[in-house]
Amino acid sequence: MSRFRSLAFLRVVGVVTADHWFARERHTYKRVAKIYIPHLMSTSWAIGLGLASVLALSGCTPIKVKLGMKVYLAKTPVASIAVSLPKGPGIAPGEKLPLVVVVTEPDGKVLQTEGAGKGKIMWKDLKVTASVVSANQKGVVSLPKDPRISDGKVPHVTITVPSHPDVAAAELDIPLRYDYGFVANFPGSPGSSGMNGSDGMDGAGGSMGSTDPNNPSPGGNGGNGTDGSNGQDGGPGRDAPPVQVRVALRSGAHPLLQVGVSAIGKQKLYLVDPQGGTLTVKADGGPGGSGGRGGRGGRGGSGGIGTPNGSSGMNGSDGRNGFDGSPGRGGSITVTYDPQAQPFLAAIHLSNRGGPKPVFKEEPVAPLW
Repeated sequence: MSRFRSLAFLRVVGVVTADHWFARERHTYKRVAKIYIPHLMSTSWAIGLGLASVLALSGCTPIKVKLGMKVYLAKTPVASIAVSLPKGPGIAPGEKLPLVVVVTEPDGKVLQTEGAGKGKIMWKDLKVTASVVSANQKGVVSLPKDPRISDGKVPHVTITVPSHPDVAAAELDIPLRYDYGFVANFPGSPGSSGMNGSDGMDGAGGSMGSTDPNNPSPGGNGGNGTDGSNGQDGGPGRDAPPVQVRVALRSGAHPLLQVGVSAIGKQKLYLVDPQGGTLTVKADGGPGGSGGRGGRGGRGGSGGIGTPNGSSGMNGSDGRNGFDGSPGRGGSITVTYDPQAQPFLAAIHLSNRGGPKPVFKEEPVAPLW
């Protein structure tokens, strides 16, 4: 946004004087006369209104910098930077977590990044290099859902300040965690929604009579409104597919469960820490479709004016709303687990509402990867 467009914006929203905000640039902007805003209690209220409008403006970085909401890191002295994962300490496969960078100035003043840090430093002024995890332009790191991609590795991020190449980079190793609530969901498809009924037609107004006392005539009666049609019933939800679950144990000082969940030709893999972590396998039927709305009955036509006036027509009846469709049935779930994994099966939760009772089979299960 250019300076003059910014000035025009401030003038529109009712800021009392432009140089109130741009005091350091009085040589550029002419003093703007006070704007009288009726019905406001005070000048401070007018300023508050203008400021609120400016704060609501998104995507105009120069304005945010002028108002002290953001800072340009290139114009800020930097002594050091540090990075943290406030919602850590680790990250699980499929999880997304925000980073926070703290910048310390030579005088000890501390600034933080926008987003999770709720600070003034813009992420676009920093460079984030990540391995194993990926990082977006808002400082959020994510780990792929497939645990094989990160298994045995250490995610790492490096933060640098391109405008201050002399400042040492901030480094962070992110531990992997598996004490997390994972979900494998293979639901049935939802039913289709019923169509709405059509509205009835309004009745015609009655013909006009005469109110002349020397030549009176009655007004015509209004026509009746027609009934609205019924809404269509929603379609039934589809049944969930059969689901196969295989559980192997990765033994060691801290045992982990390797779990493969497959259905309809797709497989999802999980690494679960039974000490605090869970895997919920869901094979619930799809919800029934919502019933369509019944059509509105047409309004009766008004009686014509006359001596006497005509009677108004009757309103049509509203159509009945359609019934919601029935939900689908849950799919069958078969859990095949290695004997060594049996003590940790409490970490596996199953849900297949309306379906058959899950089946558990104990037999040797080789490592899944």
